Amino acid sequence: MDLYNFAYWWECHEVFEGFWHAVGRKTEQGRFFQALIHLAAANLKRFTHHPVAERSLLGKSAHLFSGLPDCYMGIDLAELRDSLTAALRQGFPPPLLMTLELGREQSPRN
Repeated sequence: MDLYNFAYWWECHEVFEGFWHAVGRKTEQGRFFQALIHLAAANLKRFTHHPVAERSLLGKSAHLFSGLPDCYMGIDLAELRDSLTAALRQGFPPPLLMTLELGREQSPRN
């Protein structure tokens, strides 16, 4: 999460991709990590001036986050989903940050 929030989006993407492959790409956890990969890539596209790719990746991330619990693996997905929805409506906002919600973790469903 720190790699993401401190704008190390490429590095973050690489770490999340390793997790995505490890947990299984078609699992609930896999959807979660794939959504994070798309979100990190969207921020990278924003800063490399590729707004069409950014918007597409934000939409993919929002779709993958839908259906997951509001707090998942310690991340406040309810807030993140709201931010994604607003970003898609309003255009190209500053990077979206992830908020850690300790004590509210939702365990992944197997």
